[in-house]
Amino acid sequence: MSTITVRAPASSANLGPGFDSLGLSLPLYTTLRVTPQATTEIIPLGEALAGTPADERNYLYRAMQRLARAAGRDLPPARVEIETDVPLARGLGSSASALVAGLVAANELLGRPLDDPAVLELAAREEGHPDNVAPALLGGIVVATLDKAGTHHVRLDPPAHLGVTVLIPDFELSTEKARAVLPREYSRADAVHALSHAALLTAALATGRLDLLRHAMQDYLHQTWRAPLVPGLSDILEEATRFGALGAALSGAGPTVLCFHDARHATAPLHAYLHGVMRRNGLTGRTLDLPIDPHGVQVRRA
Repeated sequence: MSTITVRAPASSANLGPGFDSLGLSLPLYTTLRVTPQATTEIIPLGEALAGTPADERNYLYRAMQRLARAAGRDLPPARVEIETDVPLARGLGSSASALVAGLVAANELLGRPLDDPAVLELAAREEGHPDNVAPALLGGIVVATLDKAGTHHVRLDPPAHLGVTVLIPDFELSTEKARAVLPREYSRADAVHALSHAALLTAALATGRLDLLRHAMQDYLHQTWRAPLVPGLSDILEEATRFGALGAALSGAGPTVLCFHDARHATAPLHAYLHGVMRRNGLTGRTLDLPIDPHGVQVRRA
């Protein structure tokens, strides 16, 4: 029988003031190969997935089961091979990538009983917010909301020449820990600041106003509170534009830090600066220059 291959990209969410509402897709992928057979096998592959459950407790397989339940169907037995080059617990949407890959694979295996909006709604409800799952599904830059009426989104093509540099430290930071440090209430001034800057950031990305990113990406809702969890973050947010960044933000819940750059210009000074910040804080890690992935989840049958 044919094998269904699903490839779901990483994502970077929040993007400064766009807390739980603004994200983009990055070309690092969770890949899932599903082959129908008489019994179910769950096979995590590669060092990154060492120690993850090789049975029906696996998060990605549970996502497949979640879609089958939503569709009112039984999930047929299959060989499920899982690989990923999305760093785990680093703020690059590894759980959203796995969730999307699992949901889409199950939907394909069952003959697509759910349409794309229904898959997005299911993913957003399961994740609790849409800013990682929407870019993983749709690619590009996505502004999305989740409320009682459903999930609503606008997808934007990336502005010309907009590139991404990510600094990925060699330590993990759980979303739960990063959320635990956030205050329960905010002042009116902080709320107005967040609303105005999120609106400006969205407008700047929609119109290609790269010159506004350094101003639009200022945030007091989450980055200020999470900075003690990510050594050097405050310095990068303040100083990265002096070394070629168009703007900087904590990626998701961290510890990865994202810097926008103009792809027409060299990024060596920015990389040198970011590695210097890590050295000063006793950290190791890597930096990558990436485009914004325009495709989102991709499906192939062979």
